[in-house]
Amino acid sequence: MGALSKPPKTYVATDPKEDGVTGIFLESVPWKGKPTRVFAWYGVPATGGKKVPGMVLIHGGGGTAFAEWVRFWNRHGYAAVAMDTCGSIPRAVPGKGPYGLDRLRHELGGPPGWGGFDQIDAPLEDQWTYHAVASAILSHSFLRSQQGVDPKRIGLTGISWGGYLTSIVGSVDQRFRFAAPVYGCGFLGEDSAWLPNFEKMGKEKAQKWLSLWDPSVYLPRARAPFLWVNGTNDFAYPMPSYQKSYRLPQGPRTLAIRVRMPHGHPPGIDPEEIRIFADSIFTKGKPLARVVSQGVAGKQAWATYKSSVPMAKAEINFTKDGGVWKERKWETLPAQLDSANRRAAADIPEGARVFYLNLFDSRGAVVSTEHVEQ
Repeated sequence: MGALSKPPKTYVATDPKEDGVTGIFLESVPWKGKPTRVFAWYGVPATGGKKVPGMVLIHGGGGTAFAEWVRFWNRHGYAAVAMDTCGSIPRAVPGKGPYGLDRLRHELGGPPGWGGFDQIDAPLEDQWTYHAVASAILSHSFLRSQQGVDPKRIGLTGISWGGYLTSIVGSVDQRFRFAAPVYGCGFLGEDSAWLPNFEKMGKEKAQKWLSLWDPSVYLPRARAPFLWVNGTNDFAYPMPSYQKSYRLPQGPRTLAIRVRMPHGHPPGIDPEEIRIFADSIFTKGKPLARVVSQGVAGKQAWATYKSSVPMAKAEINFTKDGGVWKERKWETLPAQLDSANRRAAADIPEGARVFYLNLFDSRGAVVSTEHVEQ
């Protein structure tokens, strides 16, 4: 962290080009003894002489640095940087990559992603997670050094593999004011889309990977507030692993778990809860509601909350299915909302094996209780 906290050397990237953002290469950590450079887009909105907050944006599998993601945050008054974590530049080329496409690799790019399962026998400093985490931290250090950016008001969010990386980066880089992992979490060896990878690796190598690169190793160090965004049927990061992960950080946590939230880059960028969360910390925006307590009384699930925005509705989400989490059928019923006492409650449907409450404020923003299995 001492070395990565210093602003890296940068180089102008002339190709590709995108409107409204600047392409650069950041000098990163060596790979196989040779220097590497990380491609990134960044943008700073017109500041009017005032310093603005910033966001570090980490893409997921099949992705790269996304210029539109940077522009999205710029439109909302934030500086932003989005880096490629796989040694490539934002240009798709014909190929048979792990997600049906390849990205054009840079001659000074680091290791390809994602996961680095086939790199486990390489030196630690040559493995993908090591480089991907370093690239995100260096991007943070770069953004903090830019004119017009307030280095004390920078947040972090990432999607899928980027959410996985956000869980690690937000834990080891204590300079971030908040982190918002979308989908990604830890405990990948217990239940995740990568169980076949671990089985193929064999027990010894799988355990080595998990001991080095699983976010559960790092999340207990996290102190900043975390916003956890996911869906009930996520194919990659199921709810039990997600729950174990969000319980580890030492700082405050907020959950936003939507029923059958699609998995992908556009759905991972869209949740308004992330921007509201950022605004509440950086620009005095009204925060998301906060679940104060939750429990079960007889056959009823309940939760109390605090909110500076009127609450619009509450619901109980539940499934009567067991088995593979991504295949479970989830149902939703209205819950009773007692605004005077800031309490929501609902009868637990007969046969429900898992349930939780969602609370929606007048902006349509959701916060969730923890799910309960019975």
